[in-house]
Amino acid sequence: MDMNTINWLAVFVAGISAFILGGIWYSPALFGKSWMKENHMTVEDVQKGNKGKIFGWSFILSLVMSANLAMFLADPKIDLAMSIVYGLLTGLWIFCGIAIVGLFEHKSARYIFINGGYMLVALGLMGAIIGAWR
Repeated sequence: MDMNTINWLAVFVAGISAFILGGIWYSPALFGKSWMKENHMTVEDVQKGNKGKIFGWSFILSLVMSANLAMFLADPKIDLAMSIVYGLLTGLWIFCGIAIVGLFEHKSARYIFINGGYMLVALGLMGAIIGAWR
């Protein structure tokens, strides 16, 4: 892998995209209410969380995921379509991991699909951004 082929600005933007997507995905307009119900949480419970810690680490971890994906996509022969496919496949791995943990924790299918679906879409979007912006 040639680290010089990685567009680090694209990595940063892709990381931000997952962070923004999470805000939309887990908003009341999409899956926020269902996610809270599946986690037996109320709005008050969510508001009690340490926002600096939660959002700070979420942002850093989104950047780590983006950088990791960019390293897999560093081969110049990988085009936009393959970048999206590899992003989606990476999201599928994470979806499966969430599903395995969720099954052992006796979580519902709805919980698994909300959280796993977010990861699938987020990594597909990251792949699209990194693949398009070479």
